Parts: sequence; structure tokens; C-alpha cells
Amino acid sequence: MRCNSATSLKVVLLLSVAAAMADCASSDNLSFTSDRDEAVQVVPPNYRAELLALLKTYLNDPRGIREAMIAEPVLRKIGSRQRYVACMKFNARDSDGSYGGSKERGALFVDGRLDRIIEKPEDMCAGATYAPFPELEKLTR
Repeated sequence: MRCNSATSLKVVLLLSVAAAMADCASSDNLSFTSDRDEAVQVVPPNYRAELLALLKTYLNDPRGIREAMIAEPVLRKIGSRQRYVACMKFNARDSDGSYGGSKERGALFVDGRLDRIIEKPEDMCAGATYAPFPELEKLTR
């Protein structure tokens, strides 16, 4: 079989596409928004409303939440990128209806929109200044 430059180019392109697809398939980082790695992030304008909408479906039982607190979004370095993070603390019912204690969650925003909830935010919420979040305590199904 004789290989010409057109065939070599096709092989190189095919291998490049296959490598790019393999990289995408192996990624375990799922995101709601397209992360364009913008250098300048905008403050999320409707962060409370977005969080309430998501938590209404995210929680097993959004009724009767206790001790709801939220911190204003702050710019944090997440990996190698700057992102706004709003931290929350609340005591929600478990699937059996009991309360398991207040838990901290982080809400990550990309380009001003809610991207994901971080179950164990650890350092992301270190030093957060919390204020009451009464809207969360009033959620219904």
C-alpha cells in the first residue's frame, strides 16, 4: 500500500479527533454551563433565586428546612480559575423525615450563572460570613 501526503493528513486528523473525543469521554467534571475560562467573572445577579429553584428539586424534601444561612458570593480560586462561590448552611430533612444536622454546601457560579452545588466545600467556604436565608426555610414541594 502506498501512502501519499493526503492519506497521511487524513490519518493525522483522524487521530487528533479520536484523542480529543477520548479526553472528553474521560472527563468526570460535569457542568451545567459552558466553562469558557473567562478571565473576568461577573457577580451572579440572581444567585438567591437560582439557588432556591435548584434546591427545591435537589433536596429529598425541601419542606421544613431549619437554620438556613447564606454568604454573599465571593471570588475564589477554584483549581486554576477564578469563580464566584456562595456558601450555604442548612438543616434539611433526610429521606426518612428526620433532621441530620446543619450541613455546609458551596454553590459555584460561572459567567454569573449557577454551575453546580459542592457537597463538601471545605476550604471553599472557609471564613464565610453567613446571614439568615429565610427564603430557603419557606420552600415547598
